[in-house]
Amino acid sequence: QAYPALLVIAGYNDSRVQYWEAAKWVARLRATRTDGNPLLLKTELGAGHGGMSGRYQGLRDVALEYAFILNILGLA
Repeated sequence: QAYPALLVIAGYNDSRVQYWEAAKWVARLRATRTDGNPLLLKTELGAGHGGMSGRYQGLRDVALEYAFILNILGLA
């Protein structure tokens, strides 16, 4: 099946969804998908279920998401 471009972000210290679950899902999608859209996995080594903490980390997370979207749209 064809999927849209995906940016998958996992937290290493997530107690609810372990990082390997995201890695297994991305590996399964890469093996079975029929499209050539980007499928990226980023594992935050210092993050838990709510993401990383820190004064500016929320801005960095949003910047990563915007950069991914702009790249997909061909604007960056």
